[in-house]
Amino acid sequence: MRHLKSGRKLNRESSHRNAMLRNMLTSLFRYERIEITVPRAKELRSMADRMVTLGKQGTLHARRQALSVIADKEVAHKLFVDIAERNRTRNGGYTRIIKTRNRFGDCAPMAFLELVERETPAAG
Repeated sequence: MRHLKSGRKLNRESSHRNAMLRNMLTSLFRYERIEITVPRAKELRSMADRMVTLGKQGTLHARRQALSVIADKEVAHKLFVDIAERNRTRNGGYTRIIKTRNRFGDCAPMAFLELVERETPAAG
C-alpha cells in the first residue's frame, strides 16, 4: 500500500530524480516556460509554487532555502526580485500546464510548464 507516500518516482533513483527536478526548476525560472513530459510537469509544479512563495516572503532564511534547491544564484535573484514581485497579489497557482503533443519516438505526452505571470517576448 502507498498510503501517505507523496510524489512520483519517475523511474529514477532518488539522487537522480532530485538533481533532474532541481535542473528543471532552474530552467523554468530562467526561461519562464519549458516543455517537458506531463508527469514531470505535474511533479515540478508543486516545487515551483513553493519556490515562488519563498520568493514572496523575501527574507534571508527564505533566500537560503531557495538557494538550497535552485542551482544558479542569478536565477534565484531573478526569483526574489522579478518573479516574486509580479506574483505579489496572487495567492497561489503560479504555474500552468498546457498539454501540447505526443513526443515522436516514444509517444510520451508532452506539455508546456509556464509561469502564469510571465514576461511575454517582445513582438518584432
